[in-house]
Amino acid sequence: MLLACIQRGRSGRKGDSTIQLRIEGDINMKARVWMVSATLLAPIAALAQTADPVKNYPVRPVRIITGSPGSTSDLSARFIAQKLTDTWQRQVVVDNRAAAGGIISAEIASRAPPDGQTLLIGHIGTHVSAPSLHKNLAYDPMRDFEPITNLVASANVLVVHISVPSKNLKELLAFCKAKPDGVNYSTPGGGTSGNLTGELFKQVTGANIVHVPYKGAGFAVQSVAGGETLVSFLATSTAMPQIKAGRVRPLAVLQKKRFSGLPDVPTSAEQGFPDLDSNVWFGLFAPAKTPKAIISRINRDAVAALKTDEARGTLLALGAEPVPTTPEEFGAYVRSEITKWTKVIKDAGIKIQ
Repeated sequence: MLLACIQRGRSGRKGDSTIQLRIEGDINMKARVWMVSATLLAPIAALAQTADPVKNYPVRPVRIITGSPGSTSDLSARFIAQKLTDTWQRQVVVDNRAAAGGIISAEIASRAPPDGQTLLIGHIGTHVSAPSLHKNLAYDPMRDFEPITNLVASANVLVVHISVPSKNLKELLAFCKAKPDGVNYSTPGGGTSGNLTGELFKQVTGANIVHVPYKGAGFAVQSVAGGETLVSFLATSTAMPQIKAGRVRPLAVLQKKRFSGLPDVPTSAEQGFPDLDSNVWFGLFAPAKTPKAIISRINRDAVAALKTDEARGTLLALGAEPVPTTPEEFGAYVRSEITKWTKVIKDAGIKIQ
């Protein structure tokens, strides 16, 4: 019909020309209305898509960056990655970056797009001691990350080689006092939780112990198990195999309550040293400016996974405990850890060796 009208309009008759103009006018008007409507509605459509960024999250496989394979950081990443994979029906992969005590992994994560597709396992080494020990740190632990939830905590346990006669902290202090040159203690490296805890031990007790850094927790625990050093401050997840094998003796869990994985080992508080409080934690972070809706979604699903009996049993067997939190609680905890350990670092004059 439209084609016929247009064809008649070409005949040159006056009436037909009027019909042609009316049709063309209608078409142009409708086109203009459509274009204006599309222009006005496009931002609204885009806003509708961004208003609920969690609706289709995750849109592709999610990456969790962590430290060296076999570490507690790696254990934490693999545990939560599998749980989130099961929940989201979308693969969550673990990306190991074994360098600089986790600093490299944190740098990479801080530069990732804030879309929830890249997450980080952070800990004392990446978010607490790093700013005090690295002058040219490429990220700010609080400004460049969004805390999601704490995941896993291991108690720090003070262990000694089996040749050391001490059976408790007071006997160990007497043993150290009798050694004019001090007693060597092993750690996974400068600025690690083991190093910070050793220096806290010196400040609280006045013990004469000497830091011997190694390149990783595995080397540190083997050192004390083999008698190369006599004392070490280790995460329970690292120390438990050697404790069970009888190669090292635990003297104290360095916190205010007993660790359920080592129920027979008294705490430092029980032995008269309540200020000797130190644990190892591993939490989940996202790059800064990740939408709050996505942070809430990840938190909800991660916390649900951590609160199951199966999760608690699995982690306890590995020497760790689930410690789920809200994002706000986790952020406040990290800030309190920074305050606590920055003072220890400055007072002890800890330097990266």
